[in-house]
Amino acid sequence: MATADAPIRGPVQAGERALAPDLARGFMLLLIAVANTPWYLWGREFRATTIHPPGGSVLDRITQVAAIVGVDFRIYPMFAFLFGYGMVQLLLRQQAAGHAEPAVLALLRRRSLWLLLFGFVHAALLWQGDILGAYGVAGLLFAGLFLRRSDRTLLTWAAIGAGVLAVVTLLGIVAAWLAAAAESPPEMVSLLSFGAASSGESDLLAAASARLVFWPVIIVGQGLLALALPIAIVLGFWAARQRILERPERHLPLLRRVAVIGIAIGWLGGLPHAAAVMGVLRVPGESMFVFEVSQIATGLPAGLGYAAVFGLIGHRLGGRRRPGPVSTAVAAVGKRSLSAYLTQSVLCAPVLTAWGLGVGVHLHSAAMAGYAIGIWLITVIAAYLLERRGSRGPAEVLLRRLTYR
Repeated sequence: MATADAPIRGPVQAGERALAPDLARGFMLLLIAVANTPWYLWGREFRATTIHPPGGSVLDRITQVAAIVGVDFRIYPMFAFLFGYGMVQLLLRQQAAGHAEPAVLALLRRRSLWLLLFGFVHAALLWQGDILGAYGVAGLLFAGLFLRRSDRTLLTWAAIGAGVLAVVTLLGIVAAWLAAAAESPPEMVSLLSFGAASSGESDLLAAASARLVFWPVIIVGQGLLALALPIAIVLGFWAARQRILERPERHLPLLRRVAVIGIAIGWLGGLPHAAAVMGVLRVPGESMFVFEVSQIATGLPAGLGYAAVFGLIGHRLGGRRRPGPVSTAVAAVGKRSLSAYLTQSVLCAPVLTAWGLGVGVHLHSAAMAGYAIGIWLITVIAAYLLERRGSRGPAEVLLRRLTYR
């Protein structure tokens, strides 16, 4: 029976981890690097609805299309799903250890507050697009609102959120059509140039100020108002209760449907935006904002589809006595996802920005994607070496010490 006096048990141990979530986090950190590094391509003009700069070689344009269709706005919903999944896993572990629910919710609130602080420091020092703060705020809000709700309530609210997102997308399409038909179309305001301003700032304090001004936009806009992350977190709560990623063999039809349908919606939904950015689809500049909304709406099912794919991969690999070196290394990154995420900024910002070595001004899309792959491989090697030693990532150690006291 759960009691208030039962001691809080420590973090999850190695033998308790499911392979699929760690594989998903590890591989998606590669795509996060690919998604984030174009923000360091400073010193050039910005287009209204994409951070990818105009021009470049054929390879650069292929890289941009691949990023718009398969990466942009598709990765963070998957991480939000896994974030919600992990919150329920923590709750269930503590309850199994005999701890009362209010104390566990207090533990989750403490963890979320520390994530928010980690995000603030990350944004102040290195990266304006930090997402840790958004997860911290979402954890504070949704742990109390939804963790104790029934499965039916979770699915109902997820459906309501998805419906609202669909309606907003349709209204965006109508607004884009009206803007294109207007005699005096409204002037486009690009948040992208605002967000990327810190990368081209040579003064350290000015760059830090620009990052901290943009960081709340990420927390409130992408983390809450855009709805994709909250919906993914709530669905993660539900999926963790069903143990979908720990017991994928019991949910194979669901995983297959979500993988195929979700990724198809995401990729097909990204094609019109890619076509417009490449100039294949002629869209008036004042109507381009509709693609920002549609990218968010189609990014949610894509992110869920990616998570389902790794559930299927985890099922495929689960029958082996011992995972191979590649899956072990990628899963090792997933176990240390916080450290790997922060390491990406450490390897990017001082090298690529104007206040650092300024390399970003000399690169274009394909070269930057190669740089992203390179820094991910560095984190893979480092995580694998830590795994061989049985050591956790430094950021995970710090967060767990602060959370579990």
